[in-house]
This record gives sequence, structure tokens and C-alpha cells, in this order.
Amino acid sequence: QVRLRESGGGLVQAGGSLKLSCTASGRTVSSMTMAWFRQAPGKEREFVHGVSQTGEHTFYSDSVKGRFTGSSDNAKNMVFLQMNSLKPEDTAVYYCAARNFYHATDDPLDYDYWGQGTQVTVSS
Repeated sequence: QVRLRESGGGLVQAGGSLKLSCTASGRTVSSMTMAWFRQAPGKEREFVHGVSQTGEHTFYSDSVKGRFTGSSDNAKNMVFLQMNSLKPEDTAVYYCAARNFYHATDDPLDYDYWGQGTQVTVSS
């Protein structure tokens, strides 16, 4: 059984940085397509970043491109999301997700496994 667990959220001022971590168990992150989503109160879950199984294909939502960077540590079976130049509109619960197919997509319905989420709050 695949389990994902996020950590690293918190409260930060606008312009600051946070690094989120996602630890996987049950399967290796290199064998799954990994992604990050976020959900603000009253809004739908929104795609943030995804990377294919081999790491060959990676993409970001337009709202975070140039500010957020995804990475992984296969030895630790973890993926990360480095978030810089944070804005109040980045405030949300951030989720780590994984799917069994090669390509990352921006549709949360395509993902098979989810973490419990970690809260990120950016104050103005």
C-alpha cells in the first residue's frame, strides 16, 4: 500500500520561502509519477507541479512557474517543493500525490494516492 506524508508547511511572510517534503512508503517515488496540488478554502484543488516517472518531463502551473521548484531524493524516497517569493494567494493546504501512469497531469482525478496535506499560510 502506498502512503504519502507531507511536512514543512507553516506561516511565512510574503516574499519568504518554504520547502515542503513528501515521504513515500510502499513504493519508490521513482516508480510513480509525482505531483503537488493545493487547495485554498472554498476553491477547487489546483495543480502546482508534476514530474513523470523517469523525471524526464516536469511542468508547473503558470501561477508558480519561476518561483517554485520540485526535486527528489530517490535514496530517501522523498520529493520536495521549494517555494520562493511566496504570495498571500499561495495560502492553501498543499498535497503530495502520485499516480501509476507515466505522465503527470493537472487533473486531481488522475492520481491514485494522496497525502493528508500540509498547511501553508502566507501573510501580507
